[in-house]
Amino acid sequence: MTAPDPVRAGRALGGAAAAILLLEGIAVLFVPRGIAQSGDGLTGFRLTVLIVLAVLFVLASGMQRKPRGLLIGTVLQVPLLLTGFFGAAMWLVGGLFVLIWAYLLQTRKELLGSPLGPPPAAPPSPPVG
Repeated sequence: MTAPDPVRAGRALGGAAAAILLLEGIAVLFVPRGIAQSGDGLTGFRLTVLIVLAVLFVLASGMQRKPRGLLIGTVLQVPLLLTGFFGAAMWLVGGLFVLIWAYLLQTRKELLGSPLGPPPAAPPSPPVG
């Protein structure tokens, strides 16, 4: 199945990807509070990693209009899942976000034919006259 208007579907899916990445960045910012109360606590290294990861998610959400935006978002799913080593709850949160991202890529594949390919180009406008 392909979308009747692939350009519009591509823009909508790009917006959904940007929203998911932004939510992931916000979720990563909640991790330090949980880490500080358990285990080894919140070290400078852990805090730095989490802040850098949150910034990367926000920047990646802004790159969803670029052809490589989806690829960058897909690569960032791995460190999100690995934040589970910092706090056990992040295995669940990261896993849910990874499943949502996989669903988005599957939907993109069904509607546009390629999960990570470039967004479809707008068709040329018909001649006036």
